[in-house]
Formats: sequence, C-alpha cells, structure tokens
Amino acid sequence: MTTPACLHDAAPAQSATATRPTVLLIVGTRPEAIKMLPVIMAFRDRGRFTPVVVSTGQHARMVREVLALGGIRPDVEFDELTGRRSLNGLFAHVTGEMDAWLRSTFGDAPGAAGFPVAALVHGDTTSAAAAAVACFHAQIPVAHVEAGLRTGDTSSPFPEEMNRRLIGRIAAMHFAPTTTNLDNLLREGVTPDRVVVTGNTAIDALMWVSRLHVPYSDEHVAAATEVERTDAPVIVVTAHRRESWGEGLVNIGRGIRRIAELYPHARIVLPLHPNPAVSETLGGILSGVPNVLLTAPLDYAEFARLLGRASLVITDSGGVQEEAPALGVPVLVTRETTERIEGVVAGTLELVGTDPDAIVAAARRLLDDAELYAERTRRVNPYGDGTAAQRIAEACEHALLEGCERVPALVA
Repeated sequence: MTTPACLHDAAPAQSATATRPTVLLIVGTRPEAIKMLPVIMAFRDRGRFTPVVVSTGQHARMVREVLALGGIRPDVEFDELTGRRSLNGLFAHVTGEMDAWLRSTFGDAPGAAGFPVAALVHGDTTSAAAAAVACFHAQIPVAHVEAGLRTGDTSSPFPEEMNRRLIGRIAAMHFAPTTTNLDNLLREGVTPDRVVVTGNTAIDALMWVSRLHVPYSDEHVAAATEVERTDAPVIVVTAHRRESWGEGLVNIGRGIRRIAELYPHARIVLPLHPNPAVSETLGGILSGVPNVLLTAPLDYAEFARLLGRASLVITDSGGVQEEAPALGVPVLVTRETTERIEGVVAGTLELVGTDPDAIVAAARRLLDDAELYAERTRRVNPYGDGTAAQRIAEACEHALLEGCERVPALVA
C-alpha cells in the first residue's frame, strides 16, 4: 500500500498505457468505492494492467466523491436509474447498461486484442451481482473482492446474502478477507487454487484516510466532537439495513433514545441514511433529543475522522464492523446475524440484535465499566493489516500474466 500522500496526489486511472491488458474495476455504491479505491490504486501504481473503472450509476455522485480522494475518476459511468427503484429494476438496468457498453466498446470476440482479461466486482450489492452476470455472459472472467462472507440465511441480510452467493457461483477467482471466508467457499465446492486470503481492503482505505483529518462540512458535527477535550463519550450510530425497516428500526431508535437519556453528557452522532424508510423512522423517534445529532450522510473521509473520535459505535453496517475495530473502537451490532463472525469471535464486535433492552444493556456495560471497555479496545481486529489491495493486484498478475497454475482456473 502506498502512502496517504501518494494516494491523495495520484493521477487518474486512465493514464495507464492502453497496450497493457485491460482489467475492469466495477463499483456501484459508496461502500464499494471505499473498498475498491485501494485496489484501483494498486493496479494503477503497479502498472502491469490498464485499469478501467466502471461506475454502475447506483450511487454515482458519492462514488465520484470517494474515488476523488485518490485522484481517480470513473472511466465509464452508466446512467442512474430514475423513478421508483426496485431491486429487480436495478438489476435489469445495470445488466443492460453493462451489456450495451461491453458490446459497443469491445465487440463480441472474447480474447481479441484489448478485450478485458478480468472484471473485479466487490461484495454483495445488487449492482455488483448484476455486473458480474453481465461480464459472465460476455465471457469475461469475474474476480470477487470480499468473497466468502456468509450468514447462512438468505433473508438476513437481504438481498446481500443471495447477491454474494450468486457472485460466488460466477466468480473464477475469490479474494477472501479471512480464513473463515475461505472455509465457507471450500464448503461450497470452490477449489483452493481459486481463493486467495487477502485481508479486507476496507482496512487499507481506512488507515490512510483517517490520517487526513479533513475538516467537517457540518459545523454541528464539528461542535459535537469538540468534546474530545473532555471525558464525555461520543457514540456514533448508523442504521439502514433493509431487514430492519419497520419494527427493527423503531426498536433501534428507542434503544438509542434511552441511552441518550441515561447519559446526557454523551454526544450521539447519527448520520441519517437518505431513504425515507430510515430517515423518517429514526427522525421521528430521535428528533429533539438534546444530545443526539441527526445529520446528513457524511463524506467518507469525514466519517472516518468521526469513527476515530468515537468512544462506541452502534451499527448495522457491514463495513463499519470491520473499520471501527481497526481504530480501537468497540462495536455493538444491531443485527440478529452477521457475516463478519470473525469479529464476534475476536471480541471486537458484540451482536445485540434490535431489542432496545439488549442495546441499552450492552452499551451500559461498556460505558460504565472502564476495565471492560479498555479490554475491548485492545482486541486485535481480524480483518487485515492494510495491504489487502497489494495482495489482490499481485494475485491477478500471478494468475493472468505469469503463466502460473491459476491461469486455467481463472479463465475456465
């Protein structure tokens, strides 16, 4: 991984020489952009492929903002789906856009000069699954970044669990963050030569961006975190999972309100997801609570700074479960299951569900017991050392350029 300064000052990905083999790096949402940015940087800086960055348009503006932190801009950006968005509509839209662009750009001749030698997709979003299907149909080998996460329940998280299983069936190469993820893939019949354990690229991204110490664009967030000069805890909350919509979000909101009332000296910062199913529910419960700040979604670098200031994180986000422990911050996970079970085993995460009593009790244990809190902050984060992106780029070079034993598997 290069230094933060090099990342920040880097030139766009398009500067790579066009005669090098083309690799597609596909992003759709802000979390994907965060976790793929170090991978894009690694491919560009190593200089052995021409990286083509494709934005599916799902979160187009936020993707541009994240990639710009590293001096990257999308080479291709699909139109954003307009009107009422359904999962099926989004899947069809991205698949169609991807297919049309591939045909117009590369034709229908796999293996021809300039035809992509691989497409990297990340994680478990609907646009990632759709892009993977489109590339598979175009006979472009798919490599899956953040592969092998499983809960075993296709309804939790929904639709992410099925999306990642679908990508797992399509992928020719799997970049698994942990050995637990590797074991999941092996149980599903993936052969060991198709899997590389890399760590999670979220840690790569977080380690450099958290040191940038960017200013907050919201003066209220800046004011709330001024308590860093005191003993007052800062509690960061995020909640948005589709399976929690309705009663689950109501219960999370009630739990947070009770914590605010029990600890009036604490500052609780909750960036609200823009979906009305989330913002209206949580806003209705928490608006007007003096020590709760409801704010618009923060830019990634601002949110990383906020995580670094946090005393405690309460979240249902997958990425935050990996990121906060890297900064030594305990995490309470407001979900019934998590695919990041390594964090639960390591003790960096505590699974509390959406019951308000459970959320409040877990928060009180940490906020009231200094010895327990200190012990939790010392737990080792199981999600990597900040060099996952380099491992991914090296593995692709090994597989695609150096005639190794993985080549038949990758292009099968």
